[in-house]
Amino acid sequence: MNNLFELKSDVAAVIGGTGELGGLMAESLGSAGAKVAVIGRNAERGEARAKKITDAGGEAKFFAADGLSAESLDAARVAIADWAGAPTSVLVNAAGGNRPEATIPPGGDFCKLPLDAWRDVFDLNLVGGALLPSQIFGQDMIDAGVGSIINIASMSGIIPLSRVVAYSAAKSAVINLTMWLAREWATTGVRVNAISPGFFPAEQNRKLLFNDDGSYTERGGQIIGHTPMGRFGKPEELAGATIWLASRNASSFVTGQNIAIDGGFASVTI
Repeated sequence: MNNLFELKSDVAAVIGGTGELGGLMAESLGSAGAKVAVIGRNAERGEARAKKITDAGGEAKFFAADGLSAESLDAARVAIADWAGAPTSVLVNAAGGNRPEATIPPGGDFCKLPLDAWRDVFDLNLVGGALLPSQIFGQDMIDAGVGSIINIASMSGIIPLSRVVAYSAAKSAVINLTMWLAREWATTGVRVNAISPGFFPAEQNRKLLFNDDGSYTERGGQIIGHTPMGRFGKPEELAGATIWLASRNASSFVTGQNIAIDGGFASVTI
């Protein structure tokens, strides 16, 4: 059974591996035996994450690239194949985020949402967070006849959350693109799935969820009240689904799926 989850023959590229959740996913792939390319714009964090993987006995290297630049992604694709001795066979698209300018504050006016802010969020999450990387790395997978693409969506792509209208719409589009690509590439050997994390405290959302004294903010309390497990997620709880979807042995007949890892959040009717 353990062989189902070994990735020793895989080269995994994790775009957004410099972030907290993407970085933990990169570590999980490394622990399963994959050669891991940590991809992002922050060299300091990328090098640190790659070192953490190698210190644990894995193989990893940082590659600088911008998810919104096809040229830099393609350069990274070539460099990764040279380093690993084989093309990328697992792609995790973990880059993304929100913009304050694209968020509707309490009592705010949707009709005054700046179009540029909306476009920025869609570019960040849909174009750079799924579309361009899948185009750049997907061709090698098609040529090899095997591959797994894992897009990182969100609870807000399933249930549109208040205030984050552009982010919710963009992540919904990521799920739709995942399903479309899964159908389009189903006979090529390339599987395309998504993971929708629930609420995982990280650097970018910690102040949204917690007060300075460690208590829940109003929004944090609402989320906990809506989560059957009654807690936030831990980054390491994404590891199992990541390895499972990456493995051609364990999930060979799984494509077009959106796996919610949310403590039951999406199962509760609002």
